Amino acid sequence: MAVSRDMRAVVSSLPSVAVAVAAEGGSIAIPKYLDDVYWWAYVHPNAVRVFERQWLVNLILWGNFSRLRDAALDALGEPISGRTLQIACVYGDLTARLLERVSGHLDVVDVLPVQLRNLRVKLPADAAVTLLQRNSVALGMPDGTYDQALLFFLLHEQPESVRRATLAEAVRVVRPGGRIVMVDYHRPNAWSPFSWLFGPLLRRLEPFAMDLWRDEIASWLPADFTPSAIDKQTCFGGLYQKVVVTV
Repeated sequence: MAVSRDMRAVVSSLPSVAVAVAAEGGSIAIPKYLDDVYWWAYVHPNAVRVFERQWLVNLILWGNFSRLRDAALDALGEPISGRTLQIACVYGDLTARLLERVSGHLDVVDVLPVQLRNLRVKLPADAAVTLLQRNSVALGMPDGTYDQALLFFLLHEQPESVRRATLAEAVRVVRPGGRIVMVDYHRPNAWSPFSWLFGPLLRRLEPFAMDLWRDEIASWLPADFTPSAIDKQTCFGGLYQKVVVTV
């Protein structure tokens, strides 16, 4: 499925914050895997009406949304200075809380106009944020544009080839010495009931998520990239992980 509307219509529907598109008068095609697998969660307008509820996203994460959100924000710092990139919109109050800590400027990218519209209405009218329609595999920013980047439960929703390309772009646009913070699923500890209860559900609803049970996020970083540091922590019986890559 491709976005056929003139993107100027998207811009006019987002008056409260700065908005940009990949090219003047252009549009970005919605990736086929996203349309095929996640139409029910992100692409269809009714998805926003269903899932944009703080209690629901917390329930989906087994009561851990606030804990994981705060862990991600703490890894970015307080205050968060310089230029910050959030790759993909997130249901719940992640971006609003991120803005509370940002002392510089925040860019949020997403390939779906419906998600950008939804995020716009959640943010203050005077927020220092720019919403950009971008595909995570082709961000279109110069090298080293950002001081830090955040990927919050994005990688498990992508096929491996897309995941590798997304991480390569994150590495490219974050300056040397900057940080890439990733929070996502992880293989639970053997003793955790989630190791056998949650797996079948993930396989059915989120077929790419099991990659994160099998492999390390670091294994999908570009082969020619040597990070200054990688810090990994897990929580909730190993079901979730936070990985901080210093470029």
